[in-house]
Amino acid sequence: MPSSLKIRPLQQKDIPKVTLWSRIEGFAPGAGDVSIYQHTDRQGLWVGLLDKQPIGCIAGVRYNASYGFVGLFLVVKEQRGKGYGVQLWKHALQHLVDLPCIGLEAAPDRVGDYSGWGFRKSSITTRWQWRGDGSNLNNNSYGNKFDDLMILEGRQIPSSVVQTYDAKREPSPRPHFLSDWLNHPAGTVLALVDKNGSCHGFGRIRPCLLRHGEGWRIGPLLADTPELADYLLRKLLDRHPGVVLFDAPGLNKNVPSILRRIGFEEVSQTMRMYKGNQPPISMKDVYALACLELG
Repeated sequence: MPSSLKIRPLQQKDIPKVTLWSRIEGFAPGAGDVSIYQHTDRQGLWVGLLDKQPIGCIAGVRYNASYGFVGLFLVVKEQRGKGYGVQLWKHALQHLVDLPCIGLEAAPDRVGDYSGWGFRKSSITTRWQWRGDGSNLNNNSYGNKFDDLMILEGRQIPSSVVQTYDAKREPSPRPHFLSDWLNHPAGTVLALVDKNGSCHGFGRIRPCLLRHGEGWRIGPLLADTPELADYLLRKLLDRHPGVVLFDAPGLNKNVPSILRRIGFEEVSQTMRMYKGNQPPISMKDVYALACLELG
């Protein structure tokens, strides 16, 4: 095992490089994503250095005392196969060792590797892609069906309302992450709120960096029903033409029909895996994940 790798916490100066690596790998990082990961757990992101030069990174983020997530795991191509990735991996797992549940998204060719570390398969996550100009989405097809709901945008949205809604539908409450995610200036956040101030769905679309060019990513997208998810998704697409990516959890069986109606196509898949006790919460109201790097 190589002994020359130094692992240290990710610093502000590392963010452009890590973002570029993510772009090259096809992770399609969103604007400001890595900074938000850092704010979620300031001790949970690291870079590996050889001769003071960064050659890899990993996130092992603790959401709270019950749940953590491993992601943003990569080593630059010319340094692979030398054991540096294993060192980063062990470092991240050690940070999360006392948690009863750790999640990750595995590329198909890495499922066997992670199984050897005690991770078990849960469900397939599918990345979908849409190309369009935002027109002809039939935003009026629901007529006045949802007239009792207000569409709030950005700072109009009461953060406590969204936090409460999200906490009941995600594996673990994530107030710090969600606050940064929804208040970031890049992109658009929309929420469906009734006259009593209760949330019935919310979502964010943000600019992202594709391998070649730029596009958009949608996530998270949560809603009470498939119809509300469809309605909210069309509203998010309306002002954001171009390539749009959407990472859908396999445990929500209503997603494919919604996306196909709009014109999304499947482009890739990963496997959600857990080490420890899989979160018992239902995913029926979760239509798009915030990101594959932090779950």
